[in-house]
Amino acid sequence: MTADTATAEPTGPSRSEIDQTLRAILRDVLGLDQTQVDAFDADTGLFGHLPELDSMAVAGLLTEMEDRLDIVIEDEDVDGEMLETYGGLLAFAEAKAVEG
Repeated sequence: MTADTATAEPTGPSRSEIDQTLRAILRDVLGLDQTQVDAFDADTGLFGHLPELDSMAVAGLLTEMEDRLDIVIEDEDVDGEMLETYGGLLAFAEAKAVEG
């Protein structure tokens, strides 16, 4: 077995699980329609594009991400770039889940 075939941490969520959880969080916290959330791709705009995602909703979103993904998000981790697109938020969530 080479390093290229190393498996993910058995306790960590898969990319697919993180994606599905993140979509559920956005749906639940922002009150979005499931069809709308299902259509999100990496370039889908979030903050500044979704009227539901205002500065007040960001706090709820981050809290739910911490709870459901079992991650810790520090204040210094949060920036506009991570909230700009769905792909940016997903990459952030995946990186945090790996940090564990």
